Amino acid sequence: MESLWRMTAKKQIETRILDRKEAETVVIGAGMAGILTAWFLQQQGNDVIVLEADEVGSGQTGNTTAKITSQHGLIYDKLLRNQGVEFAGLYAKANEEAIQLYEKIIKKEKISCDLEKRPAYLYTKKDIHSLMVEAEAANSLGISCTLVMETELPFLIEGALCFENQAQFHPLKFLYGLADKLPVYEHTKVLKAEGMTVETEKGNIKAKNIVFAVHYPFVNKPGYYFMRMHQERSYAIAVEGAGQLNGMYLGIDHDGLSFRNYKDLLIIGGEGHRTGENPFGGQYEKIFREAAKIWSGIKETAKWSAQDCVTLVDIPYIGNFSKSTPDWYVATGFRKWGMTGAMVAAKLLADKILRKENEFEKLYTPQRKLVSQSRKNIAYNTIYSGVHLSKRLLKSPKEEISGLQPGHGGIVEYEGKKAGAYKDENGEVFLVDIKCPHLGCQLEWNPEEQTWDCPCHGSRFDYMGNLMNNPAQDGIEKT
Repeated sequence: MESLWRMTAKKQIETRILDRKEAETVVIGAGMAGILTAWFLQQQGNDVIVLEADEVGSGQTGNTTAKITSQHGLIYDKLLRNQGVEFAGLYAKANEEAIQLYEKIIKKEKISCDLEKRPAYLYTKKDIHSLMVEAEAANSLGISCTLVMETELPFLIEGALCFENQAQFHPLKFLYGLADKLPVYEHTKVLKAEGMTVETEKGNIKAKNIVFAVHYPFVNKPGYYFMRMHQERSYAIAVEGAGQLNGMYLGIDHDGLSFRNYKDLLIIGGEGHRTGENPFGGQYEKIFREAAKIWSGIKETAKWSAQDCVTLVDIPYIGNFSKSTPDWYVATGFRKWGMTGAMVAAKLLADKILRKENEFEKLYTPQRKLVSQSRKNIAYNTIYSGVHLSKRLLKSPKEEISGLQPGHGGIVEYEGKKAGAYKDENGEVFLVDIKCPHLGCQLEWNPEEQTWDCPCHGSRFDYMGNLMNNPAQDGIEKT
């Protein structure tokens, strides 16, 4: 499976062999947050380099729906209730400014990335009460939005909340255009960071500042981000034959879908779930089936999935990695809004490294005080992880290898022990250990993508045990 963005962007970035022993700043990760952080630093004369284990944009940036918005679902009323007027206002302002920064950078660097200004809508087929409450909250914080009863969507809705002056673009065309101007070292995996030394497969680098822009921090302590986040998966398809929509749309109902156009294609997203909680699969089929009810005769041209880190109260962690590492920095937990989140993070981290004031620091700092909702979510995540740790030790497998159908996988008993098994279409069986190498939780089979997923912290592996998503740093053992 390959995203529409990977299918339609050509990467022309200089291949570099790591020949550096030191740098002022080392950014780990060449996704949107990492590349933007490096660009802001370079613009101010900072000697910055970017290290990437795979290739530029090979992570979550290439799997987004690429909406650049300050409309992040039903967020503003929630922020007002949980965080108060000051922090809710800062969140609104930060994300509005992020939209403007994209426009300025694209213009300054002359990047052709199909940027289009479009309104963004939240819509419901059921009850508009939550939209009315969100409208009042957003408008009170300076985010102008309007409640409307009709849209261009070709199906009936109860109402929609329209946010004007939002944007959409091609994320990889933008990212490649910016990365080409930076010293990026691809295929240079960081093994560990200790003090101010970054250890890679190709040598060590001394740095004054280290930025972890790797989607999910792979260093467990200090920081303990695995206790303060979980990961969720979502799915998208691109279809032809559905016509054009002038706006971007997100359904707020439990089965609501997301829509946006890219040229003559319509991107439709939805069917999200917590990573590791997908025993039956069928997400792509469900999305296509629902879309075909609306637009008959459509044809699927691409399908892909994304993984998002979700913090305790939906606000990203951006700032110092921990109190004990003042020159380490982190950007993570963008939920499903990584485009504006990455821009906010890059500007904030660059300002901190350059010792400039940034009014948003107190909102996003990873060291912020816990509110009551944070404590509840920490307790839930702790219990949830404990259940999956004990599940590996105590629960017996229900399936036998012989019972697996070709093209299916599951947890089986093999030589008196639990194992993960996948049987391909030719009947060949691939056996792996079901213990996640990160912190030991039991992996679960994801039939939609034929992967082994960790429900505790979101690490993912293909059916042969190869690592696909962190925080794990190694693949799982073959049995």
